[in-house]
Parts: sequence; structure tokens; C-alpha cells
Amino acid sequence: VQLQASGGGPVQAGGFLRLSCAAPGLSFSSYGMGWFRQAPAKEREIVAAISRSGDTTYYADSVKGRFTISRDNAKNTVYLQMNSLKPEDTAVYYCAADFFGRVATRPREYKYWGQGTLVTVSS
Repeated sequence: VQLQASGGGPVQAGGFLRLSCAAPGLSFSSYGMGWFRQAPAKEREIVAAISRSGDTTYYADSVKGRFTISRDNAKNTVYLQMNSLKPEDTAVYYCAADFFGRVATRPREYKYWGQGTLVTVSS
């Protein structure tokens, strides 16, 4: 199973981007989904996660109030709306799928990963 992340790119501070992650071939509605990011020389960190039904979400403190995770189970797609972007949001963003459908926050809890999409926020 290959998750397909898209929507990254360069943006100025204060701007917005919407990331998408398509999951063809996955029983999407059974999986919890998460977005992680990894900046140069830093560990991969959780950004946001959503349960399989979409009724439960989690956000890292650094993005609360600015980012919104959502999913469309009919389209096998999870989204990350990123507003009020800051230079410290610069990273490669990865989507991931959790087999147990949870709101999982640790990378090792996720079974499938996308290839990553680069977000660069300039000041």
C-alpha cells in the first residue's frame, strides 16, 4: 500500500497550504490517519491525527488553532489544512495509516507511510 501525499510547496509566513493524502487500495475507513513532519536534523514528530470515523482528533501543541486535520472516507483521502504558517513549520510532511483505527501519536504505531511532501515557509 502506498500513500500519496501532495500539496506542499513554498509559502510566505502567515500564508496557508492544504496537504492531501490519497490512499488507493487501502480499506481507508478502517484506518486511523496521521500527519507527521521532519525538519532537517530533527526527529519525526506528530502534527495531527484523526480516528477512522473522524470523530476524534489530536493536534500537537505547536499547531493547535492553526492546523486542521480532516478526512473524506468516500474519497480515501485525509487532509491537513495549515493556516498562519510560520518558518518553524518548514519540514517534510508525511501522512501515515494506523491499522487499529486509533488516534495514534507515535511513528511506530503506524503501518503505512507516504513519500512526504516538502513545506517551506519563508519569513
